[in-house]
Amino acid sequence: MNKQVEIIEQDILLFDGVCNLCNSSVNFIIDHDPNSHFRFAALQSEFGQKKLKELGYDTKEFDSLVLLSQGKVYKKSSAALRIAKKLNGLYPALYVFMIVPPFLRHWVYDIIAKNRYKWWGKRDSCRIPTPELKSRFVEA
Repeated sequence: MNKQVEIIEQDILLFDGVCNLCNSSVNFIIDHDPNSHFRFAALQSEFGQKKLKELGYDTKEFDSLVLLSQGKVYKKSSAALRIAKKLNGLYPALYVFMIVPPFLRHWVYDIIAKNRYKWWGKRDSCRIPTPELKSRFVEA
C-alpha cells in the first residue's frame, strides 16, 4: 500500500468531501495541527481525482482517506494513525495502535467507512473552505 508519490513538504490528506464524518475529521485535524503540517483535498476534487488516477485507485469509490506523506501513500487506519502521530496533545499516543495487525485495524476502519453516511450523514456537495483556511486546501 506504500506506493511512491512526488515528495511534498507538507502531508496531503485526501478525504471524502461530502461525508460529514470526514469533514468533521478535517476540522479536528486543522484544530490540532498548530504548525499547519497538513493540507487537504476532497477525493472528488480535480486534484483528488488526478492523484487517485495517478496511483491507480478507483476514482468513484471513496471508502478511505488517503494520506500522501514523504513520497508514500497510506490508506485507512494506517493513514489515520499517521495523522494522529503529528497532531498536538495526547493524540500521538494513538500511534501505538500501529502494533495491531493491519487486517484488524482496517477491518474496524471498513465498518466505520461502510456506515459513515448512515451514522453521520452526507452533504450535497464538497466543503468550501473559509477564506482563512483556503491556503490549507490543495487546488488543481
